[in-house]
Order: sequence, then C-alpha cells, then structure tokens
Amino acid sequence: MSASSAVPLRERVTPGRWAALAWLAGLLFTVLLRMRLPGQEEADVLVGVVFLRWDGLTMLALATALALRGSALLDRRATAGLGHLLAAAVLCSLPLGVTAIPLAQYLAVDVALYTIAVHRPRKESERAVLLAVGVVLGHLAVRLLAGWSAGTTTALAVLSTAGAVWLFGRSVRQNRLHAEETRVRTAEQAVVAERLRIAREMHDTVAHSIGIVALQAGAARLVIDKRPELAREALGEIETASRETLAGLRRMLGALRAADAPPDIPGDTAAEPDPSGPPGLDALDRLAETTGAAGVRVTVRRVGAPLPLPPDVDLSAFRVLQESVTNVVRHSGADRCTITVDHRDPETLALTVEDPGPAPGRRNERTGAGSGYGLVGMRERVGLLHGEFTAGPRPGGGFRVTAHLPVPPGAAPA
Repeated sequence: MSASSAVPLRERVTPGRWAALAWLAGLLFTVLLRMRLPGQEEADVLVGVVFLRWDGLTMLALATALALRGSALLDRRATAGLGHLLAAAVLCSLPLGVTAIPLAQYLAVDVALYTIAVHRPRKESERAVLLAVGVVLGHLAVRLLAGWSAGTTTALAVLSTAGAVWLFGRSVRQNRLHAEETRVRTAEQAVVAERLRIAREMHDTVAHSIGIVALQAGAARLVIDKRPELAREALGEIETASRETLAGLRRMLGALRAADAPPDIPGDTAAEPDPSGPPGLDALDRLAETTGAAGVRVTVRRVGAPLPLPPDVDLSAFRVLQESVTNVVRHSGADRCTITVDHRDPETLALTVEDPGPAPGRRNERTGAGSGYGLVGMRERVGLLHGEFTAGPRPGGGFRVTAHLPVPPGAAPA
C-alpha cells in the first residue's frame, strides 16, 4: 500500500478542489431544478427569462470561470479566493430569475468560509464571515430599494448555513490548537522528566565515586608511613576516580540546563535508588533475560572489543537500549528484537535496536517515528552527551533506533 493511498480522501483533496466541486454540484442542482425530470409533471422551478438566452448563458459561464479561479486561489490566498466566489454567486443568480442568492450558489462560499475559519487567524476569519454576510444582505437591500421582490427567507437560510459552517470551522481550529499545545506540553514534561532522571543518576554516580575516594584516602593515611608504595597506589586511584567524576560532571552539566518541574512525577520509577548501583552495558544480558520473560526474545550482539567507558556514557547507553527494548515490548507487536553494541570506533559507541515488525496475531500500536515520548527522552539523553540519535521505520518493515555516543579520549571506568 502506498503512502498516498493510506491518507483519507478528504485529506488528499485540497480545499480549493472541494470548493470547485461544491460550485459544480450547486450549478448542476440549479439546472436540474429547472428541468422536468422523470416522474414529474413539471419542473420544480420555472426557468427565468434570461436563463436560456445567450446573455444568460454568458453570465453563467463567467460566474463559473470566477468560481474556478476563486477555488484555485483558495489554497494560497484564501481571502482573495472568497472574494471571487462571492462575485460568482451574485453573478450566477442574475439570469436565474430568483429573488435572493440561492443556497446552491453559496455552497462553494461555505467551503471557503470553513477553510478560512480553520486555517487563518481569528481577525481574518471574522472579516471573511462579515464579508460573506454583507454580500447577502447587500443583495437583499438592493432588491428592496429597487422595489423588486426579495427572498428574505432564502437569504436567512443562506446566512444561517454560512454562520453554522464558520462556527464549526472555528471549533475545529480551537481543537487543533489545543491538541498541539497539549502535545508540546507533554513533550516538554517528558524532557524535564528525563533530565530529572539523569540528574538523579548523576548524583548516584558521583556519590559512588566520592565513596571510593574516601575509602582510598583513608587507606592511604593508614599506610603512608609504613607502606608508602601502597599509599602511592591509593592516591593514584583517588586521582583516577576524581578525574573521571569531574569529566562526567563537565559533560553533563555543560549541556543540562536548569528546568522547573514538579517535585514528584507520577509513574517515574527511576526515583527509586538501585541498591546495586547505576547499571551499565554489563547489565544487557540481564535486560535480555527479563524481556524474554515478557514474551519478546532479545538477541545481544557485541561488535569489537569492549571499550572502557566513563560511568555517565555507560549509564546513558544502557538507558537508551533499555527504553528502546521497552518500546518494542509495548508498542511494536514484535516477538523478537536485536541489540547491537559496536565498539569498533574507539571514539564513538554505536548502539542499535531493531525489530522486524508485528508478529502474526499481535497488534502494532506504534504510529510512526518520533510519536512516542520515550523517544523524546532518549533523544534528550543522547543530545546531552553531544551524540546523534535517530529512530524510524526500517525499509523492509519493523522499527530501528540508533544512537552514537562520543567516547572521551583516554576514558577509563571509575
């Protein structure tokens, strides 16, 4: 199935084409009203004197040309398109021998009003509906001032329809704006939640490193007189742990901006401290085992010799893989996925998680790349380490998440 065929027809047809179809449908209806159709003794509406003359047909042709021109303008210059359609409605009513602009000639105008109400700012939308109402009232006033009969009830029906269409369009616009604001706020909350989680994990990592420094300093103080070589070794460990901790803090805090957030985020299980310490890539096998128990088989592939990673890079790599696998379990409908950890480039850690797509009998709840807020959190985490993150459908089906995390030169585990 092609991408265009998956889009509903009402979304593939532009507003200008809908307006043109509405005009042609209204014109056809107008003609049929003036013809005796099968089963009728006579036509519903008497043919006007000018309707079948050359001048009447000329006015109908000019009105149709104006309407089609207005329909073409509607997608680019909506107000100008509306003006053409209003002029066409007035011109088309002249040879019909009617006392007011018929509703059939106002269908294209209603399409234009709806389009402007949905897509244009409020002031432009209000000017458009006032113009549409003014044309109907002006046409009615001219007939009354000239002493001709005026179809007041027909005009009221046209005005009521135009007002209802405009109000419906404004309602649709408000709903769309509200949905977009909600989406933006939810994405911002997901980013803030991920930053709070990163901050908590960084706190645990720093606390772990400071604990090592304190133990090594105490050991050095005890043996500095009797075993100076052991004291030198302890001081070396202190120096290594301190440098790694400071480097991780610089990388993280240099990119992590302060953000206001509520003190407690419901459903954020990361707030609970892990008694075994922050996880890293060495916990991938345990992740695969627990995911397999949930019904999704995980294959872990390691390419190249494992590199020594700073704690923040190691932790972020695991979190990205963990969230990606969680998305496979919750949304993909797949019964298996593959994790690839590529250590071949000493300056970059490459991570990939891919699944083949929904298995038979399983539902796929994934709606597209970037639609989930788990992806927002992963992108934020990778961005804070100045890495690259991509997520999207695979060419052959399924979904793929990739991340490239830079590895600082000379990095060593704390």
